[in-house]
Amino acid sequence: MKVKKIDAFTLNEMLMVLAIIGILLLIALPQVMPLIATARGQEAKIQLKYIANLQEQHRFMNSKFSADFNNIDFEAPKTVHEGGTANYRYELVAASVTSFKARAEAVVDFDGDGVYNVWEIDENGNPKEITKD
Repeated sequence: MKVKKIDAFTLNEMLMVLAIIGILLLIALPQVMPLIATARGQEAKIQLKYIANLQEQHRFMNSKFSADFNNIDFEAPKTVHEGGTANYRYELVAASVTSFKARAEAVVDFDGDGVYNVWEIDENGNPKEITKD
């Protein structure tokens, strides 16, 4: 019986390819981390704009902004520490007849430098990055 030889890669060739890919990832990762943090910041901006819209609706109905999420029917998403998917914790910092301020504070250090991302929004409706991660 004749044994047929199959063309294939050797184990050494496969390990070399994996090592090269690993080295390329180590080189590229520092360049990609700021992009990841920026993309995760979109979560905060979207939720803060939603809170601002709810605050505007509440102000039209009650002639004042609310200092309580329950009054504006906002349910904060569960954070990753609570078994959810949200990377930010939300709070209403201040509210009065003419103004409000809401804050989104990261619960995850995106780039591992010990600084947590913070965003705020006020009655003007423009999210601002207070602390950059």
